[in-house]
Amino acid sequence: MINLRDLLRLASRTFAIGIEQLPAILCDAGTVAYLLLRVSDYLEDNEELPDERKVALLNLWEAILKGNAKSEQLTSQLLDADTSNPDAVVAQHAEEILLKLASLPEEVREIITQHVIHTTQGMARWVARGPQVNDEADMDDYMFEVAGRVGYLLTHLFAWYSTAIRNKKDILLPLSREFGLALQTVNVIRGLRKDYERGWVYIPKKFLAAVNLTAQELFQPENREEAIKVLDMLADKAERHLHAALACVKTLPPWQHRIRLACIFPLMFAIRTLAISRRNTQVFESEAKITREEVKQIVKATTLWGWSNLWLDNYSQKLNIVIEE
Repeated sequence: MINLRDLLRLASRTFAIGIEQLPAILCDAGTVAYLLLRVSDYLEDNEELPDERKVALLNLWEAILKGNAKSEQLTSQLLDADTSNPDAVVAQHAEEILLKLASLPEEVREIITQHVIHTTQGMARWVARGPQVNDEADMDDYMFEVAGRVGYLLTHLFAWYSTAIRNKKDILLPLSREFGLALQTVNVIRGLRKDYERGWVYIPKKFLAAVNLTAQELFQPENREEAIKVLDMLADKAERHLHAALACVKTLPPWQHRIRLACIFPLMFAIRTLAISRRNTQVFESEAKITREEVKQIVKATTLWGWSNLWLDNYSQKLNIVIEE
């Protein structure tokens, strides 16, 4: 049987860094939740499958999560999947992930299962709808389904684990939704070119209309001046969400340092990624990434000082995003 921690690192070394900071039971829960969501991601993003089959497989995955179908009904259809794609490998091991889910406390299982089901349903709805992002509300709706719900999932897990967090749940839930939207908006910026090449543009049509560009024209070199204006709109939106995400982290008790770190790492990675993407025409040609050295520096610094809200404010500014109070 495959080690799920190895599978987690294969799927995402970046998110694994944060999840592995969590206290033992939360680490197990976070690992299982992340891997289950990666199965959903694989079915949604698979470039080799027609949309109708994606929707059918997402619906089957939903039925499996509800206990109305067997995992073999899905994995038997993925035997020939391209295993150079880490998400395909994760999906092929859905049965082992579900077995680990079954070993978790009942309330934890319920939290994970319900949120993964809701996310999977949202993904199926958007695949069926197609790449029609008309305005910012559409963009937020999509991002909520694929990321904002993850914020809810984690907040409920943290509240299950910690009484102090449970007492702040009503404050944390709306901020956790914004946290998910923050990471996903940066992800949209980072993956502009790759998404365009697979036929998806998550930029609201209203943003494009404001500079009289079509999605295709956005990526043409002669339109860089107008394209930068669209990028500015996206970056400003990301920064607003990041402001709320920082407030979310600062609301977590300082003595829950490992939980805070699990949130701080992806937040600071996103802040730095946005900083190198802002007004950078290169994002229209290739994916924007921070360096491994920057990742190491962020992990080292935040591990030492992430318990301090004042330090987090200052460090956010150091990473080139000024988050105003």
